[in-house]
Amino acid sequence: MTIPGPRTIVCDVSALDPHARAIDALARLQLSSRRVGCELRLQHASRELQELLAFVGLDEVLRLEAGGQPEEREQRVGVEEECELDETSA
Repeated sequence: MTIPGPRTIVCDVSALDPHARAIDALARLQLSSRRVGCELRLQHASRELQELLAFVGLDEVLRLEAGGQPEEREQRVGVEEECELDETSA
């Protein structure tokens, strides 16, 4: 019997450097999330990361939450909800 878990993964990408390896990792995470029925949302993406995602055509696939960078005084949060990924399906 499978217990239903969270369906959305929220990932804080504010510390992520905008480069091709980061885009590749995010795309793979998105694919793995979808395979197990979860949705991946990115928050606090830098302007440079947003532009790179648009340049490679993944801005529509990798969902960015509105809001931009967090304020200095706000606490940065990593993944707010978790969804187990099946290692055998990746």
